[in-house]
Amino acid sequence: MTTLADPVPGGRPGDVQRATALAAELTGRGVHGVVLAYVDTAGIGRVKTVPAARLPRAAAWGVGMSPVFDTFLADDSIVTTDVLGSPDGDLRLYPDLDHLVVLAGQPGWAWAPVDRITQEGQGHPGCSRTFLRRIVTDAAERHGITFRAAVEVEWALGLGSAPGGEFVPAVSGPAYGAVRQTELSDYGADLLAACAAQGIDVDQFHPEYAPGQFELSVGALDPVAAADRSVLVRQTVRAVAQRHGLRVSFAPAVSAEGVGNGGHLHLSGWRDGRNLHTGGPGPYGMTDRAESFAAGILARLPALTAVTAPSPASYLRLKPSRWAGVFTAWGRERREAAVRVVTGTTGHREQAANLEVKPVDLAANPYLALGCVIAAGLDGIASAATLPEEITGDPARLDAGEAAARAVRRLPVSLPEAVAEFREDEVLRAALGEVLADAVTAVRLGEAAAVDGLDDARIAAAYRWKY
Repeated sequence: MTTLADPVPGGRPGDVQRATALAAELTGRGVHGVVLAYVDTAGIGRVKTVPAARLPRAAAWGVGMSPVFDTFLADDSIVTTDVLGSPDGDLRLYPDLDHLVVLAGQPGWAWAPVDRITQEGQGHPGCSRTFLRRIVTDAAERHGITFRAAVEVEWALGLGSAPGGEFVPAVSGPAYGAVRQTELSDYGADLLAACAAQGIDVDQFHPEYAPGQFELSVGALDPVAAADRSVLVRQTVRAVAQRHGLRVSFAPAVSAEGVGNGGHLHLSGWRDGRNLHTGGPGPYGMTDRAESFAAGILARLPALTAVTAPSPASYLRLKPSRWAGVFTAWGRERREAAVRVVTGTTGHREQAANLEVKPVDLAANPYLALGCVIAAGLDGIASAATLPEEITGDPARLDAGEAAARAVRRLPVSLPEAVAEFREDEVLRAALGEVLADAVTAVRLGEAAAVDGLDDARIAAAYRWKY
């Protein structure tokens, strides 16, 4: 389980002693350094590292990092808000020892997610991990609901020998084809072995649709741990690929055409040990709370895209009829629906029933994405929202009149359009808090300005190797 208490200067009770024991264990296992990892507002993984022997000091007093990174763009340029973007100040990164992992794909290294606090010992309002932990805690306290979550990871695997910044698929063969699995059999086996060694329970690993594309699905955890796991899986995928002379892109689109990389979210709500998405009187066995949760997400999808699809490249992926879920539509096992109801197979529904939110990619900060989706769903519960009519088939086939009558709306087609929706959404902004909400707006507008005037091919190239 994820530690729900915020870090404190000097360490939480028992942290320093535990870190001391862990440091000795790590050194004995040949680990020399610990990666302290977080994700910034733009969705870029940022790190600092400490020698294994310094882990107790990091657990007690943290490691310094400037708050300016909250307004970094993917190209490392900086935008500002009224309180962020300055070279002034310092934050402390505190490792979560519950989730420290020895990296099987990077011998000599361990990894841990961090929370960020101020030098005065207060939670940093721009820390996305702290934000998600607060949302989860609030859901438990106000609604008695806990969550299980997972993030799908898709990536394009290219040849490391490709010239410049080009993408050359590392495999040939058809989508989902046995040829791809055979051609990269050694890589796939090493990746599964690394995941197993790190305690990552993999549900599926398979070739995907686009050239060189693969997907890895993992077991569900509490939302904070699920976001941590998403970051760790990507670190592992990339490290193992590097050792095989391959290059990985998690970008929403590695080229202007075709199907991009998604990062679909899976969520289920639980109360008193019962899955709320099965055994109820609502559609497909949903309880009233589960239906309202789904309805809350569906209603706020246009604004949510500023968080779940945060890159200009995201909108190269969010195209109709590509299973990306670009309309405000829901349905059972509808892969064109933005909110897919997964009931699971008879006999396994108590464990398997969940919601899949599809207009999400891996440029998204997973802590922000999960936190905002949960906040939208909780607002649906608070207002006892109900789902509109289910949509079957492809929503793109509906004419304008029928779509309007059935409340089917196209999601934003550009990042500035998504930001405009986000700015008007009081629920999401309140959930994030003013500092983090303003950072989301500034960073998204900064990304849009950075590619202003570029055609689709150049936008894809600009972000191809950023994620």
